Amino acid sequence: MTLLIIAYLGGVLTILSPCILPVLPFVFARAGQPFVRSTLPMLAGMATTFALVATLAAVGGSWAIRANEYGRLAAIVLLALFGASLLSPRFASTLARPIVDLGNNLVNASRSGRTAPTVKSALLLGVATGLLWAPCAGPILGLVLTGAALQGANLQTTFLLAAYAAGAASSLAVALLVGGKIFAAMKRSLGVGDRIRQVLGAAVLAGVAVIAFGLDTSLLARLSYASTASLEQAVLDRLHAKPFGAASEVASNDVTIPAADVKKPFRSDLPVEGHAPSFGGAVEWLNSEPLTTEQLRGKVVLVDFWTYSCINCIRTIPYVRAWAEKYVDQGLVVIGVHAPEFAFEKKIDNVKKAVADFKIGYPVAIDNDYKIWRAFENSYWPAAYLIDAKGQIRYHHFGEGNYGTTEKAIQDLLREAGSQTAASAAVAPDATGAEAGPDLGNIRSGETYIGYAQAANFASPEGLQADAAQNYSIAEPGLNGWGLSGTWTVGKDQATLDQPGGGIAYRFSARDLHLVLGPGADAKPIRFQVTVDGKAPGADHGSDVDANGNGVVSATRLYQLVRQSGPVVARNFEIRFLDPGVQAYAFTFG
Repeated sequence: MTLLIIAYLGGVLTILSPCILPVLPFVFARAGQPFVRSTLPMLAGMATTFALVATLAAVGGSWAIRANEYGRLAAIVLLALFGASLLSPRFASTLARPIVDLGNNLVNASRSGRTAPTVKSALLLGVATGLLWAPCAGPILGLVLTGAALQGANLQTTFLLAAYAAGAASSLAVALLVGGKIFAAMKRSLGVGDRIRQVLGAAVLAGVAVIAFGLDTSLLARLSYASTASLEQAVLDRLHAKPFGAASEVASNDVTIPAADVKKPFRSDLPVEGHAPSFGGAVEWLNSEPLTTEQLRGKVVLVDFWTYSCINCIRTIPYVRAWAEKYVDQGLVVIGVHAPEFAFEKKIDNVKKAVADFKIGYPVAIDNDYKIWRAFENSYWPAAYLIDAKGQIRYHHFGEGNYGTTEKAIQDLLREAGSQTAASAAVAPDATGAEAGPDLGNIRSGETYIGYAQAANFASPEGLQADAAQNYSIAEPGLNGWGLSGTWTVGKDQATLDQPGGGIAYRFSARDLHLVLGPGADAKPIRFQVTVDGKAPGADHGSDVDANGNGVVSATRLYQLVRQSGPVVARNFEIRFLDPGVQAYAFTFG
């Protein structure tokens, strides 16, 4: 029930995000119509259609992608006719002759009041709007989609998506009720009902044009970067069900160290969140024999959930590594739980190489079956949990950052366990390359997946073809748009280059650009060249390319391709592969 509430509130917050703008013309075109017969059916159709389409996308079959593409085309045509009928009652009447039933449903809201709006027509428009609506994937929607990716699409996923869509519909209904009163007042005072209808028709047609030409994503990126992420995270922190059920308090990231009392043992103020689950689900251990909760009793344990191609995890590793080294003699045990996101991260040899590359010396549990992940009821990469000497979880933190608070919590629990650990300055690792912290003040581009299951902002005019070889082209995408050139086969999680000379282009705005790449099934190295604004990157090259933009894909991992050395501005990135077979998974930025 709690997750349903969280999903619903996430949908409510969608109205504060710029991604709601493309559907507003279609919604406000119903302003002034009866709520029960017009507004409510439209919003219900929109919410239901979104939930069903998003569930199909979670399944990930190519047939679902093609079905949604055809549905979007039909929706664009339907809404264009609706907008034209608002502009011209004569066109509405003409439209009704050859397709009487459909025509009546489309135009009954704009035929000078001669025909009352029907539930059927409103529901039809709601279905069309739902096919076009692509909400921003903030923390809450990301939580739902992550669950679908890990556990597969199921009835629970559909309910959560429906709750999210219902939340968005609720906030739109409130906005529409307010807007309807304003429109009604204008009609009474000015007698401009026909003009209002025509303005709404023009807005609908403009919205259809923006979506049809794929301008909604790039245009919104230019207009606004307002984000509800902080509000959504606050909802998650307040309402997320306690993972372990035994806690009577909510864990806080603010750690207060009280004045020492020499007569009593030190007791941390960190709340008890429950008992730590077993690590028995690991398929293999690196750097250690398998560890059990019984063996760890009396130790303070830091559990770090990570996966080796996740940029957020990579930037956290220097701190986890530094804590493991600093506090090992005082009773701290660090366990990295590697839970893969992509299929290639399940290959234990790949993880072994990553552990060596990152110079990780602490134990790593390979959680390919997500058994430890589910035992902790975790939902994030990276995620840190602190377990005290009694085997109780006392602290957690999701995502990057908050390093100082986490280290104070480590010191607290070590002192509580009897260590003579004294308060000391927080670690400050000398992180370089992809491990260096992000330039948060200048990030205007977000994680972008290339596989069709989660692809967004694709700008190649040919459209994304699922599981089939296709020759693509790309000129200059808008901000945060990307596209392919050459012959590629796009799969669920990645795109594979079929012939040499193909490339990927991205218009981004961030200090760093990273791309997860792999050499393909034959594991042969693949040469590539990077350009920034059509030139060799020079001083702006990343750690995996030289100043001339040359690099080699030798293993499946995250590659840092751009690090802007001067002021951060929007740039045109392009990578061209000289050999076939490369597999491209996802862009990340820092």
